[in-house]
Amino acid sequence: MSPALVQYEINDFIAQVTLNNPPMNPLTAEAKQDLGRVFKELDEKSDQVRAVVLAGGGEKAFAAGADIKAFLELTPETALPRLERSHEIFSLVENYRWPVIAAIRGFCLGGGLELALCCDIRYAAEDAVLGFPEVNLSIFPGNGGMARGLHFLGLGRFKELVYTGRRISAAEAYEYGLVEKVVPTEALMEEALGLAKSIAKRGPLGVAGAKKVINQTRDLAVSEALAVESRNWSQLAATEDMKEGARAFVEKRKPVYRCR
Repeated sequence: MSPALVQYEINDFIAQVTLNNPPMNPLTAEAKQDLGRVFKELDEKSDQVRAVVLAGGGEKAFAAGADIKAFLELTPETALPRLERSHEIFSLVENYRWPVIAAIRGFCLGGGLELALCCDIRYAAEDAVLGFPEVNLSIFPGNGGMARGLHFLGLGRFKELVYTGRRISAAEAYEYGLVEKVVPTEALMEEALGLAKSIAKRGPLGVAGAKKVINQTRDLAVSEALAVESRNWSQLAATEDMKEGARAFVEKRKPVYRCR
């Protein structure tokens, strides 16, 4: 039996998910299926997790696009369900209960960048190369890149990257707002795991609630977003953790959260 194309392990409430098909970790249909399987399993184990770090196996790539050979057999009738399934799988990453941090090393192109944009936070190594090269194949980003890209880039900048297929460095990606931090390549996992550990120490229901509200309100008008925000915030008033956080603050001690 061949090894899984996506693997994970959980230690101290941090799940490390690895795209396991080096050197390029292409997002083939099989790899996406494995990615969906992993995040469904993590959903079932969400009581054991507080944050996720998603990385590519090997040293050359986070993920460098799709299986191009498979495009030769596509028709409109087969392409549509394929894309719909990709959207379902990527949404599992985007809407996972706890924050997902992308640790980007090497190439992060096409579907790989689209996957990274599903994550809550992106840390990039200095050697990272990002881009949407799809126009070189006479297509465009179709795994959510068009829908999500505008949340990170200004319209003109986004069009420039998509229309030209230009690859950009980690430094440019940081300047453009595609990644939140650039770190030395050898320190990438240490930095990403450090962030995950920092998040895991916070009130878990507050973190999960914040992610839920951010994802649900980013396309809403302010008046609608306020209603969602207020409803979710008020529900936290019924939790033991909220009272523990306030009590610990008053008593000047470290809170002990139980995620309930």
